Amino acid sequence: MPPPFNAADAVGEDWRTGRWIGRIDRGNGPCPVLIVGGIVHDMSRVAPTTAHLVSRNAFDPAQGDAIGALDAIGLSVDGNTRLLSPIDLQCVKAAGVTFAVSAMERVIEERARGDAGAAADVRTRVEERIGGSMRAVRPGSDEAMVLKQALIDEGLWSQYLEVAIGPDAEIFTKAPVLATVGWGADVGIRSDSTWNNPEPEIVLLVSPDGRVVGATLGNDVNLRDFEGRSALLLGKAKDNNASCSLGAFVRLFDETFTMDDVRQAEITLRIDGADGYTLDGASAMDQISRDPEDLVRQALSEHQYPDGLVLFLGTLFAPTQDRDQVGQGFTHKVGDTVAITTPKLGRLVNTVTTSKAAPPWTFGLSALFGNLAARRLLSA
Repeated sequence: MPPPFNAADAVGEDWRTGRWIGRIDRGNGPCPVLIVGGIVHDMSRVAPTTAHLVSRNAFDPAQGDAIGALDAIGLSVDGNTRLLSPIDLQCVKAAGVTFAVSAMERVIEERARGDAGAAADVRTRVEERIGGSMRAVRPGSDEAMVLKQALIDEGLWSQYLEVAIGPDAEIFTKAPVLATVGWGADVGIRSDSTWNNPEPEIVLLVSPDGRVVGATLGNDVNLRDFEGRSALLLGKAKDNNASCSLGAFVRLFDETFTMDDVRQAEITLRIDGADGYTLDGASAMDQISRDPEDLVRQALSEHQYPDGLVLFLGTLFAPTQDRDQVGQGFTHKVGDTVAITTPKLGRLVNTVTTSKAAPPWTFGLSALFGNLAARRLLSA
């Protein structure tokens, strides 16, 4: 059962102060909404999608139709006023190994060849040799290149260390357009994965002209066994049905919320298993090895995104706590509840299922534009 929607929980205690955008369905299809002063405004008349909303900078609530207070319109995951993922036409990109700890865990996965049982011994050796060095260098710096050569000489170099301390960040496509799930939805792991985990992250919303306009929370679900066997399996490790979740709404940057709030954010994570297991974790954005704006520049690179993009910034969280057997580490079980929280963005809650069992993704681009056309929301 999805949790009941609570505005103060889902978007934070200051939800009446911040400005937010997202999507809801009132029974006839997805509607972009703008929330100002705690009041939800249907913006479909001026922007049929959130991508249009951002590209047109249509953040004036007077242009929309007021629906009511966020905590009073009866939002739910499966009711008459459904809460959807807050994005639609934007490309879904992610930055990998942007923290020293996560970089080392990727090296461990690689050297353990995706075997969770072998990870403990590998972790000890890798941490002893490169743990302190990794945390001390700035990616792409002269010092990083010296460390790289030393690790090559010792036979410890890895493709993951290249993107961790080299000049170029790892930027990949996490999910297809319209495939993300939102707050309260089931989140999927492959049914044939035996070593996997959530990745609590902040996600930036970027406009078609490259401006970062806001942020939300995200869960970049990861299959450690698949990626550990080969980095070329990244697509199978990352892009599966319901494997990418985003917070209830995107908080727009303004005088109450800026990029500095992103840089200083403390993200907490809690996993509650149906078997009574609990795990608490955290990710501190001030430990990131590359500045968020630099990651956005690298994501844009020599590419254009005419409908904008969202960018997952990576995570410090890499669970090593044993769940069942000593030395086996953490992996999800069906029924786990994953809660990702930071005060300025609220809390993202999802329940773990398999990608096979999760509701199938059926509402793609053809369905969206057919729906918008039927509602006469499209214009030249």
